[in-house]
Parts: sequence; structure tokens; C-alpha cells
Amino acid sequence: MNNLKTMFSQSGGREDYFRLYFSYVNKLLMDLDANAINNVIDCFLTARKNKQTIFFAGNGGSASTASHFAQDLGEVGRKSKKPGFRTLSLTDNTSLVTAIGNDYGFDRIFTIQMVEQFSPGDVLVAISASGNSPNVINAVEFAKSAGGTAIGLVGFDGGKMKKLCDHVIHVKTNIGEYGPVEDVHMIIDHLITSYLILKLSDK
Repeated sequence: MNNLKTMFSQSGGREDYFRLYFSYVNKLLMDLDANAINNVIDCFLTARKNKQTIFFAGNGGSASTASHFAQDLGEVGRKSKKPGFRTLSLTDNTSLVTAIGNDYGFDRIFTIQMVEQFSPGDVLVAISASGNSPNVINAVEFAKSAGGTAIGLVGFDGGKMKKLCDHVIHVKTNIGEYGPVEDVHMIIDHLITSYLILKLSDK
């Protein structure tokens, strides 16, 4: 059963649906594993200390989240006035992504970029609501084979990525509830980056 359809059928109008949606997203947030978020923060701080690069990848709405997360994390240093994070979103070079997709296949749009740029010790943040996107899974497998760490932001049942990634933040929803999962993934970005700005500024 899709929770959104249930909420819509039970609502007495738009405002009721709004409140039910807000309540559902809040429940998803409160059900997150705080230890998993801590592990991701520690992973980011280790990459910063070792001057490693943190890569981001995702499709569709998750591509936008990848770009946004990379930008937010990349600005932590400027905002905290401390040494920052090296970040790179693999979704942002439209010419390169479409060229790779056209010439080699969409399932390789991230891995081909990583061949020349990903080094041992680097980190990949792979974002996928389903956890089953072939190109994102390929990127995770490449990162691990290259001596890197893979972080997964997933939804639904976690998909294949839940078992493949070293660290996983899982937004547990019914399959197909893309909106709430992507909402929470975006909040995770702002939660982590705001914490890091405040933490580094406090030193």
C-alpha cells in the first residue's frame, strides 16, 4: 500500500493532506538511524583530514540532491573559516554525462568519470531511492574496488545498495514513494552540512 494514496483518500481536503504529508516525513526523519548518520559524518571528517575527495552520484531527483549535497559540503570550509572538504558531483558535467551515455551506455556514466579521478581513500556518496539503479551500483562497486569508501542514501527496502555500501542511511518507506525519500535525503544534506559548519566553527 502506498502511504501517499492512503493519506490522500483519508484527507478531508488539501490542508488535511498537507498535514498528513508533513507528519509522514517527520516520522521518516525520526525513524532514521542516528548512528548511521554519525558514521557518515566521521567518514567525511576522515576524508577532510586526509585531503581525499568526496564524490556524489544519483539519477533524476537524486542527481539534483547529489549536486546540492556536493555544493553544500564544499562550502563548509568557507562558512566555517576552516579547511574544508574536497567534493565533486558526477552528475554536473552534462556534456560529459551525455557523451558517455551515448557512446558507452547510461550504466557507465559515473564509472568512466571515476577511472581518472577516483583515488584510494576517496569517498563516494551514492544516492538512490530504490537502491537498485545500475549506474549507481556500478559506481559503488568501482569505488570499493579502487580502495574507496561507499556511502549509500537509499529508500524503499534499501535495494542492492543496502548490502553493497560501507555506510547506509536508509529512509524506510513503501516502494514507489519517491517524494518523501527524496525530501528526507535533502534534509540529511542540510543536517550534516549545518552540523559540520557549526562543529568546525566552534574549534
